[in-house]
Amino acid sequence: MDYLNIPLKANDGKTYALKDFNGSKVILYFYPKDDTSGCTLEARDFTQLKDDFEKKGYTIIGVSKDSVKSHQDFCEKHDLSILLLSDPNQELIKAFDVLGEKSMYGKTFMGILRSTFILDENGTIIKEMRNVKSTGHAQNVLDLL
Repeated sequence: MDYLNIPLKANDGKTYALKDFNGSKVILYFYPKDDTSGCTLEARDFTQLKDDFEKKGYTIIGVSKDSVKSHQDFCEKHDLSILLLSDPNQELIKAFDVLGEKSMYGKTFMGILRSTFILDENGTIIKEMRNVKSTGHAQNVLDLL
């Protein structure tokens, strides 16, 4: 579980590795880009349901390759209260194998496939949801718990 030791900077200015969350369960979600329609919807939904996740013992962590500054602006603009990690070198993104071929307007490119992982108190993946749609996803994850 090498993915537990990858340090990434967050929107709160601190650096975290997933091992820092040992003892608490984690909802780890990967998303393509700050301030796009689908990613904004997903982040807002996770923020709105944050208390419900916390009551069940879960910490929500979002990851994209956007910069810390971009994450901070994104959180401020949309009043987000979740932790967002910046992975510009795609270390965690590659460790969770969420980089894949996408297409838009007839062009093919590599990008982050919207995916969510539920981790137990030891950081072990207990459920993965790959290539999900943003609409209703946060509620679907909550319903699974």
